[in-house]
Amino acid sequence: MKRPTDLATLLDALDPSADLAHRHLWLLHLLEWVRGTDRSVPQALARVQLLLDALEARPETQARLQAWWAVLVEQVDMTTLLADFGFAPRTALLSELGERLRTKCLPGSPETIDASELFMLALPGAFDAQWLAALDEPTLNRLTALLAPGESTGLSRWHQVLLDAITYCAGQILSTGFAPELRLRMSDAAREAQPFHALIRDVESLRLEVLHALRTPDRLNEAAQRLRDRLDACRAAATTVYAHFEDNGISVGLVFRLRQLRERTLRVRALLDCLLSPQPAVMAAQLLSQLVRVGQERRSLRALFASNSSLLAAKVAERSAETGEHYITRTVDEYRSMVKKAAGGGAVMALTTLAKFALYAVALSAFWGGFWAGVNYAVSFVLVQLLHFTVATKQPAMTAPAMAAKLKELGSGEAVESFVDEVTHLVRSQVAAVLGNVLVVFPAVLGLSLLIAWATGQPALDAHQAEHVFESLDLRGPSVLFAAFTGVLLFASSIVAGWTENWFVLNRLDSAMRYNPRITGLLGTARAARWARFLRENISGFAANISLGFMLGLVPVIAVFFGLGLDVRHVTLSTGQNGAASAALGTQVLQLPAFWWAVATLPLLGMLNVGVSFYLAFRLALRAQSVSGVDRSRIYAAIRARLRSAPLSFFKPARASD
Repeated sequence: MKRPTDLATLLDALDPSADLAHRHLWLLHLLEWVRGTDRSVPQALARVQLLLDALEARPETQARLQAWWAVLVEQVDMTTLLADFGFAPRTALLSELGERLRTKCLPGSPETIDASELFMLALPGAFDAQWLAALDEPTLNRLTALLAPGESTGLSRWHQVLLDAITYCAGQILSTGFAPELRLRMSDAAREAQPFHALIRDVESLRLEVLHALRTPDRLNEAAQRLRDRLDACRAAATTVYAHFEDNGISVGLVFRLRQLRERTLRVRALLDCLLSPQPAVMAAQLLSQLVRVGQERRSLRALFASNSSLLAAKVAERSAETGEHYITRTVDEYRSMVKKAAGGGAVMALTTLAKFALYAVALSAFWGGFWAGVNYAVSFVLVQLLHFTVATKQPAMTAPAMAAKLKELGSGEAVESFVDEVTHLVRSQVAAVLGNVLVVFPAVLGLSLLIAWATGQPALDAHQAEHVFESLDLRGPSVLFAAFTGVLLFASSIVAGWTENWFVLNRLDSAMRYNPRITGLLGTARAARWARFLRENISGFAANISLGFMLGLVPVIAVFFGLGLDVRHVTLSTGQNGAASAALGTQVLQLPAFWWAVATLPLLGMLNVGVSFYLAFRLALRAQSVSGVDRSRIYAAIRARLRSAPLSFFKPARASD
């Protein structure tokens, strides 16, 4: 069908006997004409009035329109649109993700009897929701009289469609409420109340009152109120599952099902309001407008992940906040302890650096070189964890959620000052950790390299490798960008850590290790309990360290494969590499500009590793904890004031009880 450009041509092209695709194409062209090119609501409403005037002036076109409408409602089931539009066909997150990808990537066809597909083609944009909601009652009544004049009074086909849609929605609510994974997580009181059991009975009671010829308003209103109360009880019962998540971990799939159940209960209430409204045409237009907005969200992948991952993000941030408190020093003793732990971490990283150069000497292929480099990093990070040392760049993603938690308490000047105190504690903790790492790793690698050269008669690195190290760390090169990218990987490892711990708790693996007969038979009761407690306390750290190690080793290799040219720059490892290169060239290194350019890069590497990781984790924590309305300008002003009045407080603790 050629696209008509004016109303007269549109009305002449109306053919109720055309095939399915062309009848639907006519509807799409008509709605496109109503929208116009200016996307103005008053102009769209004026075009609707013009359409109605033209139809009322042409009785023959009126008859064809009514015949076209009769065929449309006969062949296209409107019930599925009202009951299922906006919901996943199967209550699983991955299936919904696949469906949204299909909708976004593949074009739709008007040759369909699925009302939802036709609706998304006919009313695809947010502007459609605006002009539909702006239609007034007289205009809607005129449109109803033109489309189906026999249904203006009494029980219409529209009422039957609404009743069927309510029944379908209630069936889906019942199915979700009876699902074992939800029912077993509800509170005891919710299960005993059995709110889902009588849901269908209440729906059928409403149907009888609507369809019965001698129905009375009182009985109909009572049936409707019973259904509303039942829906509220179902929602309340489902909400008790969230309390289970607090102590037992969060499943994104279960959150998705709970949100679907909540949205379906809201849809039933909307359908019920539309069914009982004394202004059915107005309510129908409002309902269609709401469905257009639902269709907009239905296409959004971001909305899907945002709505269903927020609780998981909150739990990840919460667990990280608990861990992050251990990395914030507030007293002189805690500060000294942090320096000692960081020094121990620097000593381990010295061995890691030399092991990395040993792997280079093996000359493995790109993938296996990256893989074994990842193993080297992961083993080193886990060793640091087990020895209770610390690597400075691991801390920011953990401390950021702990800082974000403090923002909830802001409300007075004293609270702002307390938060600034926490900022100073955090900054100097990071400074202590970075200095502890780099001031130990450089001389340690330097000394070990000289020892290797003395013992073997050959330097750990040859002159060409040493020059390459300085070149790769040159401040004038891309090292600064690579350091920022490494901060992203550090943040990603914290997400892996939080997700893994949540998975561990959700599946009750510590309980399984403690009480499973096969495990206790193999390890013994006492040893199984110790292993369960050990893994429960350390699983997050293992996940973070192992994932970070493999990301540092493999991501550059994968990036090169795709031609991205990305690399990693970890401040502690880079400082160690600098030490190895300096040992290879001897005292003459002090005369090389390349050495000093590489040294000048190291502070920026530390700042970007720490800063990017902290920033991303802080933003996640703010979103996860729904922190809003904070007067950030007050915080920034207070931090600037502290910098002016006590700048050293950001670098060393006071000798009092700071």
